[in-house]
Amino acid sequence: MSDLFDAYPYRDRFPVLRTLPETGRDRDEILAELRGLAAEEDATWEDGRCSGTMYCGDHEHYAFLTEVFGLFAHHNALQRDMCPSATRFEGEIIAMALDLFGADAVTDAEPAGMVTSGGTASILQAMLVYREQGRQRGIRRPNVVKPETAHAAFDKACHLFDIELRRAPIDPDTTLVDLEAAEALVDESTVALVGSAGNYGYGTIDPIARLGEVALRQGVGLHVDACLGGFILPFAEDAGLSVSPFDFRVPGVTSISADTHKYGYALKGTSTVLFRDRALRNLSYFMAPEWSGGKYFSPGLEGSRSGGLLAATWASMVALGRDGYRRYARAIFDTSARMQDAVRSHPELHLLGEPTFVFAFGSDAFDPYHVNDHLRSRGWRLNGLQYPNALHMAVTRPQLQESVVEAFAQDLAEGVAYARRHADEPAASAAIYGGIPGGLTIDADTMIRTVMAQLLDAHQGVPDPT
Repeated sequence: MSDLFDAYPYRDRFPVLRTLPETGRDRDEILAELRGLAAEEDATWEDGRCSGTMYCGDHEHYAFLTEVFGLFAHHNALQRDMCPSATRFEGEIIAMALDLFGADAVTDAEPAGMVTSGGTASILQAMLVYREQGRQRGIRRPNVVKPETAHAAFDKACHLFDIELRRAPIDPDTTLVDLEAAEALVDESTVALVGSAGNYGYGTIDPIARLGEVALRQGVGLHVDACLGGFILPFAEDAGLSVSPFDFRVPGVTSISADTHKYGYALKGTSTVLFRDRALRNLSYFMAPEWSGGKYFSPGLEGSRSGGLLAATWASMVALGRDGYRRYARAIFDTSARMQDAVRSHPELHLLGEPTFVFAFGSDAFDPYHVNDHLRSRGWRLNGLQYPNALHMAVTRPQLQESVVEAFAQDLAEGVAYARRHADEPAASAAIYGGIPGGLTIDADTMIRTVMAQLLDAHQGVPDPT
């Protein structure tokens, strides 16, 4: 397998295309090549040693979704007159999600939502809406207050939409937002607060009810980022866990993002963003009525999109039902607890905050990336965190396989012993969102420049033959 820094993987096995082929290739030949690549890449997570990324891992479910997707893949969800099924699928996805997140508790407004292309798109859409709402209130230089641990997609949204981002510190022991510090950052130009349920790094859940009180007191919106936990935390109580309400049952919560492509077990490329009030959702509409091409109207950031993703997401939710989600949630929470116990068994390691389905651990005795170096040699792919250095594991369905927890416990013990022996040496791992490449000894600035240069080359179509 290539590593993160290989902008042109497989160049030693297949020709690198620099131009459009003059003559098309045989379809069977193409399919055979792609089946081989898919099988190789699936092998990197099928043994359950990969954190997050593959939330379902059930090839039968994937085959079912692929068949559904194929029926509607060529449909354009933008053309609802020709593809009215897209309206059915999207409407029912939103309705099911609103029901899951307590919309029936809203009595003073009409909740609504949108299906987007992923968690980042859902966050972008929400922040755009709050900017527009602020403009209606006469705010010309809006700001948003988020916990430092909230997803970097908020940083991206603020960058794109010219919103000032204010980062509230967290309590280092609980990993939760410092409420007093967050409220102190709010002023007359604040359009929204942010809380996570749970945050990416630690899987911990910000005190949403108390953030809701701040939002109501200050007269600003509160967006709950449940992109990661949205389709598993609602079933925590059934698994015997106590999770405080984080959805529309909490006064002050005005929007929620939740990814169907994660613990919703749909295909990559769909998420939901939900609003307490339809009027807030309607601020996402864009209209250009005087364009020569016709009166242009778009309800969100996306224009054309495949109806196949809507159909497959709808099919995933309907096929599983509450019972299916509940069953997998119980097993995931139980598996995560057992893996956390393995971490607790080592005095040199400590868990960060009070984890749920995601847990993170660090060390005061040595750099935890040393542990990761050893785990990588055993086929594990945990995610690296920084400030402080830590590793995290997002438990998903592949970890439910027999003996995965036992293998983790054994490999972790060996990793701790390895870290003790190499404590005085620099670790090879580094913290990169979405993965930790091995064998890195360069500084962070060089690393970022290297990644960006190679990605830019890839996007510009200038393959490096070396």
